[in-house]
Amino acid sequence: MIARTPFAEQAAWDRLKEAIRSLARRELMSRFHHVRVMFKEDGSLVTEADRAMQQAVMYYLAHHWPEYAFLGEESSCNSQERALTRSEGCWILDPLDGTTNFAHGFEMFTCSLALSVGEEVVLGIVYDPVRDELFAARRGMGAELDGEPMRIRSAAQTLAASLALVDYKRLPVNLAVALVEAPPFASQRNLGTVALDWCWMAASRADIYLHGGQKLWDYAAGQLIFAEAGGVSSTLDGEPLQAHATTVRSAVAAGSAELHARWMKHLEKAIAGHQS
Repeated sequence: MIARTPFAEQAAWDRLKEAIRSLARRELMSRFHHVRVMFKEDGSLVTEADRAMQQAVMYYLAHHWPEYAFLGEESSCNSQERALTRSEGCWILDPLDGTTNFAHGFEMFTCSLALSVGEEVVLGIVYDPVRDELFAARRGMGAELDGEPMRIRSAAQTLAASLALVDYKRLPVNLAVALVEAPPFASQRNLGTVALDWCWMAASRADIYLHGGQKLWDYAAGQLIFAEAGGVSSTLDGEPLQAHATTVRSAVAAGSAELHARWMKHLEKAIAGHQS
């Protein structure tokens, strides 16, 4: 499907990646540590940086590739749903993933951009402006970090040896309690940015992953990058994670199929044990 887009050509692909890097430096880093914070209707944080970055990226994409629709986290629900129906394709943007981190001065946030064509994500870019790391992938063409090929080097062989990325806040309560009471992994972290979770998994910086609820713009780019790096993922129900919809999805991932199977089996037992 990537062959149906301009980004099968290296020049267009490089230009898109560099644009995201440049816009994030200008719109996000210039506002870091002195940003105005607001609240959405659902109570979640939003900053002027979120909105400025979305406007800048939307303008750039519309100018260079106007054939594609645009879905941004800060867009209205109606416009998001309309964008997904466009047959030509749809950009999916989280202009600032990790807004709470950003607003509190934590240096863990990203800009995440994906392109969906025919209900399939065909490319993904995640840029971390603090570390100046750009993770990217085109479907069927592998993942990359700063232009160099990136493959998951070696996942832990057992859960007990694994470093886990786990977001407890969004998990079913019985599962969260089970993992806190009897953690099966060696250690656990929570980055506070879904896109970076996926990319650090792809870069072999963690072994297993669990998140109770992420939206399309949270995972679209990062999950493709992770998959193209050789990782395996699903929902808690064992379904494919990628969905051409804005509904919330759980995520379970590991650096290998074997470790993913062990992780899923443990989670299923943990849920069953706390329901009995």
